[in-house]
Amino acid sequence: HYLEAHAEEFPLLFNTILINVTSFFRDGDAWRYVASEIVPRIIAATRPDDAIRVWSAGCASGEEAYTIAMILAEQLGLEQFRQRVKIYASDVDEDALGQARHASYTRQQVEEVPPEYLTCYFERVEDRFLFHKDLRRSIIFGRHDLVQDAPISRVHLLTCRNTLMYFTRETQSRILSRFHFALRGGGYLFMGRAELLLTHGDLFTPVELKWRVFTKTIGANSREPVLLPVHGEGRDEMPNEEQIHLLALESDPVARVVVRADGVLALANARARALFRVNPQDIGKRLQDLELSYRPVELRSIIQEAVTQHQMVPRRDVVWPSESGEPRYLDIEVVPLRDGRGDGVGVQVSFSDTTRVRRLQEDLERSKNELETAYEELQSTNEELETTNTELRMRSDDLNHVNAFLESVLSGLEAGVTVVDPNFHVLAWNNRAEDMWGIRADEVQGRHLLNLDIGLPVEQLRQPIRNVLSQEGGQASLRLEAVNRRGKRIHCSIRVTPLRGSASETRGAIVLMEEQSAEPGA
Repeated sequence: HYLEAHAEEFPLLFNTILINVTSFFRDGDAWRYVASEIVPRIIAATRPDDAIRVWSAGCASGEEAYTIAMILAEQLGLEQFRQRVKIYASDVDEDALGQARHASYTRQQVEEVPPEYLTCYFERVEDRFLFHKDLRRSIIFGRHDLVQDAPISRVHLLTCRNTLMYFTRETQSRILSRFHFALRGGGYLFMGRAELLLTHGDLFTPVELKWRVFTKTIGANSREPVLLPVHGEGRDEMPNEEQIHLLALESDPVARVVVRADGVLALANARARALFRVNPQDIGKRLQDLELSYRPVELRSIIQEAVTQHQMVPRRDVVWPSESGEPRYLDIEVVPLRDGRGDGVGVQVSFSDTTRVRRLQEDLERSKNELETAYEELQSTNEELETTNTELRMRSDDLNHVNAFLESVLSGLEAGVTVVDPNFHVLAWNNRAEDMWGIRADEVQGRHLLNLDIGLPVEQLRQPIRNVLSQEGGQASLRLEAVNRRGKRIHCSIRVTPLRGSASETRGAIVLMEEQSAEPGA
């Protein structure tokens, strides 16, 4: 009794006692009976487009759920199986459920699988066997506490093999009442050989006692409520409508509790029990005696405010620490409850977990700030680029003015001028040079000076220019015989001077060529 009531407080001990012992086709004769007798009856009793729902309670590492899947797939065919079958496999052991979801088994674990099933429904990957991925989509694994959680409903086949034997007779009866509710009319319950206390004629009628197969007894009244939190007189006669309402409340993802007008905790759904660690024994206790009354917020004062004002009273962004240490945020709403005569009978308290929304809002705000910062940096960079562009434009204008000035100077000289770089490539060629040698500036720009075909013996300029470039001499002067563009023989007086850079380094040579008429008889 103590372990059942405190299972959440001692998960390791609880899971150690409830040892997960399972295998494929465990007790093969029993499974052959189910495959040959029970499954065909279920298929025959449903229309071709009806869903077939199966619940494997206490599924451990999944072998039982996959066994059911293979049997149904064999009889329905793969296409019909995918369209019609839903297998809900549940257990309290999260580690076992993790293994079940991976559907990966060793050679030893699949020894009992018939060879033809092993070939058809498993894929071998190295030393592991993986269950058919496409069929796996029809199997839903989830944590479920048979003692506290509401049952899965409207199932055709419910398997719970060698699980109830770990519970007391009283707890078994409570679980069986849930199984009775879970099965639809004509549904089947398949138990394990070790469970000998299951011949409850008021709930289930044996179909084949040898293999522990039962069917739901129609019209039977469960001695226990479908939902654990329901207390009070007359529970056995609860109408179906009320059961549906309570089931909806129990499965609500929002944590909800109901407090009676006298301050007694009347109900806490599954989400509230898990969130605030409310035990079944706490139902019926005064709220002021429970931790829930002051954590995560002083609840009694809010309840009093709602009752006094006759309206819903909210509290937003209440911080509730989680197990991981990260804060959790709850929106709390306290709503007064009134009966048909308008008298107050209690309050409903809802706890909506807004942590995800809060995190998204924080992320959005952070992203917004980062975007604003990036935009400001981009604006600053753009302004710097505009300033740089303006400076470059001004420098370009200045350079154009300088170039125009230099061109004007060169054009005004009486002597022909050419400027070469250290590799003798022509950088400048003025108008007088064009007139002397009959070749335009655009024709010589970038060409090697010594390769120009003009009336001047340019080869004789090689050494003087080299001397100037090597700074062996400040300048060089020479006089050469030449033929100008008109074919007239002339004497050309040439002076070579260095082209200096800003740091006084030699960046080329300036060659000045001045035409002088040849003496008569020369």
